[in-house]
Amino acid sequence: MSTEVLSAPSSGSAPLATVKRIAIVPAFNEERNVGRVLDELRAIDPGLAVVVVSDGSTDRTAEVASARGAYVIRLPFNLGIGGAVQTGFRYAWEEGYELAVRLDGDGQHDPGELGVLVAPIVAGEADLAVGSRFVAGGGYRSSAARRIGIRVLARVVSLIARQRLTDTTSGFQACNRRAISLYAADLPHDYPEVEGMVMAIKHRIRLVEVPVTMREREHGSSSIGTLGSIYYMVKILLALFVDLFRRDVAPLEE
Repeated sequence: MSTEVLSAPSSGSAPLATVKRIAIVPAFNEERNVGRVLDELRAIDPGLAVVVVSDGSTDRTAEVASARGAYVIRLPFNLGIGGAVQTGFRYAWEEGYELAVRLDGDGQHDPGELGVLVAPIVAGEADLAVGSRFVAGGGYRSSAARRIGIRVLARVVSLIARQRLTDTTSGFQACNRRAISLYAADLPHDYPEVEGMVMAIKHRIRLVEVPVTMREREHGSSSIGTLGSIYYMVKILLALFVDLFRRDVAPLEE
């Protein structure tokens, strides 16, 4: 696999090799998947630092990640995806990283698409880039119930943002220092993607979507089934309503 995938996207941009960059990988009981994710990240960009946040895992997730050379943060109990991701962003902020990519430890996000994901950030065109499964067709398709929920949430967030968005539940993201500071300071702990996107919009973070595909996980299964998808959608819609009146938390300062 080529190591040139993450080259700078435009002649006016600084080479990515000069940017201090990190991948944040939240993982809960992903010992059978996380090794593949880390191997692919290393093949794509050997200079990319990686932090794996083991979210109260009871299997060998932390040991597998550590053996692959990742820095591992072991949370003593399961905080949920938002808590794990915020922990990763806090680490990225405190260690001075200028670019952070977030992808899940289950292998559904393809590290081979990192070049597309980081391109708007490196070019200075956006603060937050979100990999969308729906900008272009193809790739893994989730359940019908989940797809309906994704569409409903995307329409609601698009109205709030006054910007067309298609995949507000995507956890495949790239952030510059400004967006890192926001998510290090505050991130909803339950299902953070949708609320985090609205929070970014309220803080005038420049957001773009880029087309990506999503793979099926090789091992294990999603924690959200059909009923869970319905519960998730209703809960997030209520949370978004509350967020409209919520007092904003300031990003961290240098």
